Amino acid sequence: MPSKETESIQLLQGTLDLIVLRTLASMGSQHAYQIANRLEQVSDNLLNLNQGTLYPALVRLEQYGWIKGTWGKTENNREAKYYAITRAGQKALGHETHRWRRMAGLVEKLLVEEF
Repeated sequence: MPSKETESIQLLQGTLDLIVLRTLASMGSQHAYQIANRLEQVSDNLLNLNQGTLYPALVRLEQYGWIKGTWGKTENNREAKYYAITRAGQKALGHETHRWRRMAGLVEKLLVEEF
């Protein structure tokens, strides 16, 4: 069993969309590798995203119209798809953030309640 310090965190369904939107809103246009690195950095390496996790989320967000991808060159002169949050994505970010905070508050309340 991994120690608490090295144990990675499993995301609840839907939370990856929220944190990717938040990352793009705060960092601007990023390619997938930059997004994954940023999320690992902010989570103190507790969140490790692989391509099989991140890319489906990016495709889904693009299909929703919440992000837009455009091809460009990386700092290493390689082709990569850069993603940016759209106006609809900004609106969704606000809605999803509110929904998440309500859910987190409910879970916290239920954990604190004495039965």
